[in-house]
Amino acid sequence: MADVTEILCQLEAGDASAANELLPLVYSELQRLARAKLSRERVGQTLQATDLVHEAYMRLVKDAACRWDTRGHFFSAAAEAMRRILIERARQRMSLKHGGALDRVQLRDEFFAGDASPDRMLALDEALDRLAAEDPVAAQVVKLKAFAGLSMEQTAQALSLSTPTAYRHWSYARAWLINEIKE
Repeated sequence: MADVTEILCQLEAGDASAANELLPLVYSELQRLARAKLSRERVGQTLQATDLVHEAYMRLVKDAACRWDTRGHFFSAAAEAMRRILIERARQRMSLKHGGALDRVQLRDEFFAGDASPDRMLALDEALDRLAAEDPVAAQVVKLKAFAGLSMEQTAQALSLSTPTAYRHWSYARAWLINEIKE
């Protein structure tokens, strides 16, 4: 681990290439630290340990004013950076701007099924027209998936989208439509 201290000194001296040498030496330890931090987070946390490590590392090497005396000092700074990232994410989730005061509702595909009541179908049709004006791709995903009965893979292929992109449009459209119909 003397190499880590030496590379940290090079970073402090302004050698930007030293950051490329540092990551492989400390990566597994940072991964362990990140997993420990995330294990204390709430269920449903979307941040992965790898993402947390990368973001914390970028913050650490970007801040050239930091002086790390030892390997332990570096890892303390890394732990603090991870803590700050998790706090920022928690604040973002809780802010009103991001819907922190709203209750999470599980959306069911039965809402889009053909056996819904006529009133619901008419309300869905009107809301779908409004969605098409705002986001035509998402509206098209709903039409193909909910009304044509295509699978998500078939829908993605029909619209020349990747399957994950089609899923994102589907999730967005369902939430948007249910919110519109509730109002």
